Amino acid sequence: MMIKKLFLLPLLAMSFSLVKADEPGWTQKVGAKSYPSKAKIFEANSFGAINDGNTLDTKAIQQAIDHCAASGGGTVTFKPGKYLTGSLFIKSGVVLNVGKGVELLGSQNLNDYPEIDTRVAGIEMRWPAALLNIISQKNAAISGAGLINAQGKPFWDKYWNMRKEYDAKGLRWIVDYDAKRPRTLLVSNSEDITVKEISLQQAGFWTVQLLYSNHVTVDGITIRNNVDGHGPSTDGVDIDSSTYVLIQNCDIDCNDDDFCLKSGRDWDGLRVNKPTEYVLIRKCVSRKGAGLVTLGSETSGGIRHVLATDLVGNGTSNGLNIKSAITRGGTIEDIHFQNVVLNGVTTAFQITMNWNPSYSYSKLPESYNMDSIPPHWKKMLNKVSPEQGLPHFKDVYVSDVKVTGAKKAINAIGLEQSELDNFNFSNISIDAATAGDIKYAKNWVWNNVKITTADNTEVKAPAK
Repeated sequence: MMIKKLFLLPLLAMSFSLVKADEPGWTQKVGAKSYPSKAKIFEANSFGAINDGNTLDTKAIQQAIDHCAASGGGTVTFKPGKYLTGSLFIKSGVVLNVGKGVELLGSQNLNDYPEIDTRVAGIEMRWPAALLNIISQKNAAISGAGLINAQGKPFWDKYWNMRKEYDAKGLRWIVDYDAKRPRTLLVSNSEDITVKEISLQQAGFWTVQLLYSNHVTVDGITIRNNVDGHGPSTDGVDIDSSTYVLIQNCDIDCNDDDFCLKSGRDWDGLRVNKPTEYVLIRKCVSRKGAGLVTLGSETSGGIRHVLATDLVGNGTSNGLNIKSAITRGGTIEDIHFQNVVLNGVTTAFQITMNWNPSYSYSKLPESYNMDSIPPHWKKMLNKVSPEQGLPHFKDVYVSDVKVTGAKKAINAIGLEQSELDNFNFSNISIDAATAGDIKYAKNWVWNNVKITTADNTEVKAPAK
């Protein structure tokens, strides 16, 4: 079957239904079930924090947090001004309120971020703590109309300098793990956590990572990582082997994936085997970035039961971006992407099971000895059987999407051994320079799909 070019199709020809389809029952269960309720205020300045932007305030702010937690909970606040800090650890029952007129400045000294056991880019390893951390806690929050400025540029420069060195040695696959850079906000092994209203910028690495956690709400945050440069790997919000997550009312401008779902990489991800599931993303905007909604490339634990709705992508590289690799494994299934407007994106629907081979596949150069390499290198080099490594993408539902000014409509490439199975597209209008391709796919359903291309190309769609 062919999807025909429609050069006379008005750009507004597709009508969006005002009545949305019934949402699955699990969407009523996402997000934090509680919020810290203690009214007591603990002002960080009373514990010695100085708002001059030059004094390192880590100890003073942490003392305020610890005292608040020991007193049964409450809110830690700041007088207006700038506060330079390294890693802070928020405790159960505590709200860290970064109010209007307050700016937390991330230290540019890596020594101010103690190394912890964590997972980064799908591998469990030692890595610097984030600027703000909620680890193994319940019922905690970060809020306020202030600014978290991670000041990440020195860490961007560190990465690019290491990339030059590592690429020349055939080590592209490991440089992201060796170039240690602090995340801005980490929620790990925690429950009933809320992050709301805050603005974050210049992440040194990922901005917000939700790891091994459940019932988390991220509401109304703004991320601007393209301030004073374009930082590498500055993802917006990463939902990593976590469940019952609500992301809403967010606005992200970054240099990598905007809203990204992950579940582990290769041998180590298959060992951990924790899925990301029951995720609702709604009423959000992405600007620059690699994907409005990205699933992968870390897919080893599986990604399922996802609803992404009422979204806008302005100038984002990809709209719906699904990616994995043949050493990754895992199943992506029951994905719903609906009521979306994409303006000026590179590719509306980008789907691949063989993403970025130079990064995805680990090979130790002959000049290195296995006995002398770091433990995380060995994890990356552990072999995965072809059966374990094969990813699977199925049961994807895309509806009510309008795309204008795209370079490509679709690039969907499965594998001969693992076809893209049961993708359903309905009420789709795409205006693009070229149509793109679909390969190794089966059981695709098209309903009211209209594609206009500038170069007269057509999408050759798989038969039902």
